[in-house]
Amino acid sequence: MPTLELGLGLWQGSYQDIERLWLRCYDADGNWILTPEEQIIQESQPAEEAEQKAKKLAAKLEELGINPEQL
Repeated sequence: MPTLELGLGLWQGSYQDIERLWLRCYDADGNWILTPEEQIIQESQPAEEAEQKAKKLAAKLEELGINPEQL
């Protein structure tokens, strides 16, 4: 569908806990269009990564004798 800059292809994966071959849309660059569930997961990943980094930094500060809550 060149006008919409969308294509239709076969994708092997799990959707709603069903593993199989699915018919799925992709964009003009060949990237699969994310499902709403995939969008939520993708959007939450940067926040989770930032939280993990903050915890590691707080642990390192505590190792150095610095209370991160007082900063």
